[in-house]
Amino acid sequence: MKLGIIGLPNAGKSTLFNALTRAGALTANYAFSTIEPNVGMISVPDERLTFLSGLENSQKITHATIEFVDIAGLVEGASKGEGLGNKFLSHIREVDAVVHVLRCFTDSDGTPPDPISDMNIINFELMLSDLEIVERRIEKTQKAAKADRSLNEVLAVYEKMRAMLEDGVSAREFGLDEKEQMLTADMPLLSSKPIMYVINVSESDLAGDNWQNAAYFSAVSERADAVGAPIIPICASLEAELGTLSDEERAEFLEELGLEETSRDRFIFAAYTLLGLISFFTTGPKETRAWTITLGTKAQRAAGKIHSDIERGFIRAEVIGYEDLHAAGSVNGARERGQMRLEGKEYIMKDGDVVVFRFNV
Repeated sequence: MKLGIIGLPNAGKSTLFNALTRAGALTANYAFSTIEPNVGMISVPDERLTFLSGLENSQKITHATIEFVDIAGLVEGASKGEGLGNKFLSHIREVDAVVHVLRCFTDSDGTPPDPISDMNIINFELMLSDLEIVERRIEKTQKAAKADRSLNEVLAVYEKMRAMLEDGVSAREFGLDEKEQMLTADMPLLSSKPIMYVINVSESDLAGDNWQNAAYFSAVSERADAVGAPIIPICASLEAELGTLSDEERAEFLEELGLEETSRDRFIFAAYTLLGLISFFTTGPKETRAWTITLGTKAQRAAGKIHSDIERGFIRAEVIGYEDLHAAGSVNGARERGQMRLEGKEYIMKDGDVVVFRFNV
């Protein structure tokens, strides 16, 4: 799964990218210091892996990962090709969800933050790009409908979508019914992608949770709530600095700031949830590993994450819930308690399932 980090120039996208991935991408206080997107993988922290590896004395622990893409800053007029607009928009099309970074600190030149304006600019450009796509689809379908009247049904949905975009309604807010969604499932609208907002705040605002009292916060929150988007406060420069410290130094620094965990960890979990992802585990002497699947994945399909042969030759899954295994203290203990279940290919996997797949090819 891939998330794209977007925002206006100098919002702190590359700083956030470095804080998340520790990749050392260029950060500079001028527009378009990022042209080609930076790409980095981050591990999803999961303390459950430590316990599981201890049970089996595993030689290796492998975490789940998420890919992040630091995309060039967008400017007003991007949908018409201004700045790096066309390139920016093409990179957004390639990601599964977007992380919109909003500058909520006073810039080095004294410019105060205006996150609502920044939010409006990007949302407007994404919807303009979507409107062009819908209008082209309408034009094409109108011609085809002259010979095939059955297309009038989908044409009506396209026209409904155009009207909403013209009224400033993003694709996330269309509220299409199941049939309408099916008819338009192949339309790659940018404003339909899942989104989360990162409010990039000053260190003092983060430490004291003062960001919740900022004048802009209620408006940002209202906009985010309307599309079901989480808001994560981060001081990107602080997180980047924390990434250079040892575990002991980082813990001391967080204690001084009155913080229990890094914003980086909260952000990663929020991103994982945004994408509708869960983890199941396999464990043994060689490796304990977290495997990433989408919520609702069935057991046979999950087996394919490990190897296609396991999916093809699937017989059954031996499953223990992590909490049950942790309470029992061992696989044998969980088995004696009757907590190991035999599940078939239609079983819907749950977050934390510890699994052995039985197969034959």
